[in-house]
Amino acid sequence: MSIKEANQKEVDNSHNNLPTPTTTTKKTPEEIEEWLVNYIANILEIEPDEIDITVPYERYGLDSAAGITLTGDLDEWLEQSLDPSLLYDYPTIEALVKYLTN
Repeated sequence: MSIKEANQKEVDNSHNNLPTPTTTTKKTPEEIEEWLVNYIANILEIEPDEIDITVPYERYGLDSAAGITLTGDLDEWLEQSLDPSLLYDYPTIEALVKYLTN
């Protein structure tokens, strides 16, 4: 088989479930909310049920460095590029989840 023929041959990757670079994993609003609640609770060393999704991040004492780190980790988990200042535009878990799922 020539190189030209090899390049034209379609490769069947249907047997593996690895995401391709154009594939994104769609998370539900509930999954995103749970991830955010657990993430913030972990940072603050409190129980997740102590997090109110309608309370602004700043009331929990999250500074800009923690917000940027959270956004970066969320970016990786969602497998999509997020603006590092996202938490300023959507200052509560509830608002951020709505933005990310609409």
